[in-house]
Amino acid sequence: MATLKAIRRRIASVKSTQQITRAMKLVAAARLRRAQEALLNARPYHEAFKRVSDSLLGSAPDALKPPEDAGNVRLLVVVTSDRGLCGGYNTNVIRMAEETMREATAAGREVRLFAIGRKGFDHFRRIRANVVGDRVNNSPRLATVALARDVAARMLTDFRSGTVAEAGVIYASFRSALSQRPTYEQLLPVAPPPASAGVSAAPATDYLIEPSAAELVPVVMRGYVEAAIFHALLEAEASEYGAKMTAMESATNNAVDMIARLTLEMNRARQAQITRELMEIVGGAEALRG
Repeated sequence: MATLKAIRRRIASVKSTQQITRAMKLVAAARLRRAQEALLNARPYHEAFKRVSDSLLGSAPDALKPPEDAGNVRLLVVVTSDRGLCGGYNTNVIRMAEETMREATAAGREVRLFAIGRKGFDHFRRIRANVVGDRVNNSPRLATVALARDVAARMLTDFRSGTVAEAGVIYASFRSALSQRPTYEQLLPVAPPPASAGVSAAPATDYLIEPSAAELVPVVMRGYVEAAIFHALLEAEASEYGAKMTAMESATNNAVDMIARLTLEMNRARQAQITRELMEIVGGAEALRG
């Protein structure tokens, strides 16, 4: 059995850790509320922009196809966090990225990665994946318009030049603080809007566009990709804080349980020490009496 002094030292250490995890939980909860508000406020814009882009790009089928001389390359933008202590959040996103890479490789495609977040970047560099770009140290905010525009510009440049034939983003879709689902969303080439089940496709509408469609389509495509990436960053940011809050709450509860077990062990050790000292006193008294 451990000594009484060692047990007391462990209890003090666990209590210190408990204070840290509780504080981190409160910080993550406050940031999660802000991230959820930003996500909810941006969703209507993202959905409305997607409807507009579907209407316009659906009338321009050439914009939905990669260039004829495009290489057989898929670009994956993988969004992870810069720091850990968020449970299986990063592990789940990285696992989905690896599965997507294996599927593309099996189909004879080359995969190139663009890593957002240090955890993903360090992992893919460690396994010697083909990382062609990265954005790390995005604190204190991951979801920024500047980052979305930067990544979208890189993606559109590679697609229009024929360097890549397909581009998409992998991120954690936020459902709740307890549930974040890894998601792959293809952005380029722009997929045509799906037809409703059992309903024949409506005839194409001849829209009156000013300026010309040739001038407007690139602008809409850029806005569509930027909005989709910004939405993915918002989802990832909310998912990260939700996972971190849940992980820190679990760590705090585990610390409470450990303190209770150590306190019980300390009481037993102290009782055993008192009993031993009493036995020594009684034994000494008996020896003197005899």
